[in-house]
Amino acid sequence: MINIERLMSRLEELSKIGKTEDGGVTRFSFTKEEAEANALVARYMEEAGLTVEYDAVGNLIGSREGEEGLPVILLGSHIDTVPNGGKFDGPVGVLSAIEVLQALNEEGVSLRHPVKVISFKDEEGSRFGFGMIGSRAVAGTLAMEDLERTDERGVSILQAMEEAGFPLDAAKLQTAKMDKVKAYLEVHIEQGKVLERNNVGVGNVTGIAGPVWLKMKVVGEAEHAGATPMGQRKDALVAASMIIQEVEKIARMHPPAVATVGKIAVSPNGVNVIPGEVEWTIDIRSTDEKRRDEVERAIVAFAERTAEERDMRLEISELQRVPPVGCDERIQTLIQESIAEIGSETVSLPSGAGHDGMQFKDRIPIGMIFVRSIDGISHNPRELSLAEDIEKGAEVLYRTLLKLDRE
Repeated sequence: MINIERLMSRLEELSKIGKTEDGGVTRFSFTKEEAEANALVARYMEEAGLTVEYDAVGNLIGSREGEEGLPVILLGSHIDTVPNGGKFDGPVGVLSAIEVLQALNEEGVSLRHPVKVISFKDEEGSRFGFGMIGSRAVAGTLAMEDLERTDERGVSILQAMEEAGFPLDAAKLQTAKMDKVKAYLEVHIEQGKVLERNNVGVGNVTGIAGPVWLKMKVVGEAEHAGATPMGQRKDALVAASMIIQEVEKIARMHPPAVATVGKIAVSPNGVNVIPGEVEWTIDIRSTDEKRRDEVERAIVAFAERTAEERDMRLEISELQRVPPVGCDERIQTLIQESIAEIGSETVSLPSGAGHDGMQFKDRIPIGMIFVRSIDGISHNPRELSLAEDIEKGAEVLYRTLLKLDRE
């Protein structure tokens, strides 16, 4: 069965690539750190008896053959991170999937369906403000114009791909799309406290909240901080602060929606200069798409009023919009049965965080298995999931894969 010592050793080894001074991990897409991490994960795949390849956008894929003509079962997650993130978010899913197939191989267990483990490219979207590049490509929804987005240095996704050894055109992009897929399964840390509060190590996911990412900019006028009377100012930071404060108020009025201002830039950013421009991002998400969109409309309306009242220019752009997705009910049943088989209480819960599986809405049935997060902390160097819970997650994946293969 699952070799938890091997799995935890691999998690630890992988976490050293991109390790930060305070124990976190920074591993962005199409960087030398990610390339080094991919090479390590490719080695793990080979040790598990998988055939390894990269697709057109740089997804790392390990394949196990099955009976001819049967659709493939996909397993996977991602290994890119947020800035100074934790070592469990993403890698737990990729390495658990590899461990499951290695255990099956060592036990001589055959599967009817071909299986592919995918380490998806750029799930987090940290570098370009546009996430899930790899899963979008597999779903067939990634467009060439999406790849024109740039990072903070002005490097486009397309340019970064070419520099990393993945030159792309429209025809090549289409080769990354996968057809004849039976299902997608993913193990992931919860990134919340529901499992911990229920005192269980593993859970079944019912659905994934869909995010909308907006970028707002308020343009006022940069002037001397000492020479400009208060009544004559067009302080962009004051206007932005009013809008940002309202973001929280509006989200609180529309549960289960949440909204977060995650990045902010002030210009000219001088101690004695009135801020002339402020740009920031807003992440709005919910499992209820209607409620999420109500929050978005309310925030935009307030921002427009504030800018007009203070005689400033407001610019709003949409970075991404992903609909919420429900997990397949039949796969949920198989996951729940597998949780019961390992002697754990069955807890089902939605995911507030986004995951690659949401790109497969109306295309591929998905199922997700959550592993308990200690104190619910994630996207932080203190992110932690215990070996005993990771083992349970891998064991549930093992059992669910076997059940799904037999159907």
